[in-house]
Amino acid sequence: MPHWTIAAATTTTTSSSSSNPFNSVTDFFKSPTFHFITYMGVFFVIALWLACAYWVFKDARRRVEDPIILIVCVLTGIVFGPLGLFIYTIVRPAELIVDKREREMEMEMMAQRLGDSARCSFCKSPVRDDYLVCPICGHRLRSTCASCGKPLEPNWRLCPYCEADVLGPVMPAYDRV
Repeated sequence: MPHWTIAAATTTTTSSSSSNPFNSVTDFFKSPTFHFITYMGVFFVIALWLACAYWVFKDARRRVEDPIILIVCVLTGIVFGPLGLFIYTIVRPAELIVDKREREMEMEMMAQRLGDSARCSFCKSPVRDDYLVCPICGHRLRSTCASCGKPLEPNWRLCPYCEADVLGPVMPAYDRV
């Protein structure tokens, strides 16, 4: 008799003598393979949980300056895991601390450029628009009108206050930086 018929006969006789039709399924759940798969699944879930908490920590440290809010963000990642990561990505600040500081510095520099006052052409110290000489170095910034005594810009041909002609070359003016 061939070998496969003997093996088929033994499997049919053992399965027919058993009263539980799901015996092979219960045997699988008792097997070391199922235990290995279960342990690996638990390990991967724990690893995913900790990876989410670590990512929340790393990202929150780059976006949040307040240590209490940082702790709350990390606890959200630890307690809720992937759901905490999702919650954090919704409520986190839109920009990084570095980007925020860079933007603030750019705005400060632009405001400084726009509101930059006049500077002395000789020593580059700030001077007001109505100064005739630099108070730091004494360099002449503008001349005055001979008829009314008001300060004149160097490129003016006549005084805007009294309509008098400006005679001769006017002293060099201040520089705008």
